[in-house]
Amino acid sequence: MTMHAHSSHPFRTLRDLLRYAVSRFNEAGLAFGHGCASAYDEAAYLLLHTLHLPIDTLEPFLDARLLPEEIERALSVINRRAGERVPASYITNEAWMHGRRFYVDERVIVPRSFLGELLEDALQPWVNHAEDVTDVLELCTGSGCLAILAAEAFPAAHIDAVDISPDALAVARINVADYALEDRVALHLGDLYAPLPEGRRYEVILTNPPYVNEGSMQALPAEYRHEPRLALAGGDDGMDVVRRIIAGARERLSDDGVLIVEIGNERAFVEAAFPDLPMTWLATSAGDDMVFLVHAADLP
Repeated sequence: MTMHAHSSHPFRTLRDLLRYAVSRFNEAGLAFGHGCASAYDEAAYLLLHTLHLPIDTLEPFLDARLLPEEIERALSVINRRAGERVPASYITNEAWMHGRRFYVDERVIVPRSFLGELLEDALQPWVNHAEDVTDVLELCTGSGCLAILAAEAFPAAHIDAVDISPDALAVARINVADYALEDRVALHLGDLYAPLPEGRRYEVILTNPPYVNEGSMQALPAEYRHEPRLALAGGDDGMDVVRRIIAGARERLSDDGVLIVEIGNERAFVEAAFPDLPMTWLATSAGDDMVFLVHAADLP
């Protein structure tokens, strides 16, 4: 007797699996803070990636019948995402920012930065002539993607990128090599400014540091608990690392340099921690409470 491919599974097409995945994700109450906006977007992305299809081309394939082994593979991804609450990027080992693909795994947080969109415009109008910028520093680089976007935004610049985690820098090395930027992006292992070359000053210092306060850490959805705690936790008020970044920035900035810090939705904690610091809040797609800028002259 011959077995028909569909007899062991109620699923036959990509449409069947997409419907099932969306139902599973909604039923599980998943959190989508890592790139996709909804259960549908995430299900489509994970299924297309798993089936080696272009991730922006769903329509032509919806009614295509899948092989039994493809269905098995897709179901195991759906179960891992819904059952273990693993962020999608750790399943696919990639994250997308501004149309560019970066390698990621559990050694780094999943990149999701508003600094990326500001770099699209080369930090205009805060940095006037992008082609004249020679030195950029990125603190807490993680997977290295912002350092890479900075290298593209400032074509003449050397980028120093720092992280305290050897694991994170191992991931950053993969991404810097993927973009063939080894000659322009230097990765430094150490604590903030400590590993930097003596005397080097920067027109721009960028950072998306750990800023989650202890109360918020306790309340994070399960997805975030798969990420390195070191990359998220910023102490009681979330500002422990930010305080040290601000304290050391003046001697590392050129006289007309700028420090740009991403702090998620922790604006109230920032303003409480630095009541006397003149800061400018920059507009992003999520409003103007996410990123602030300080001019070198205004720093302590």
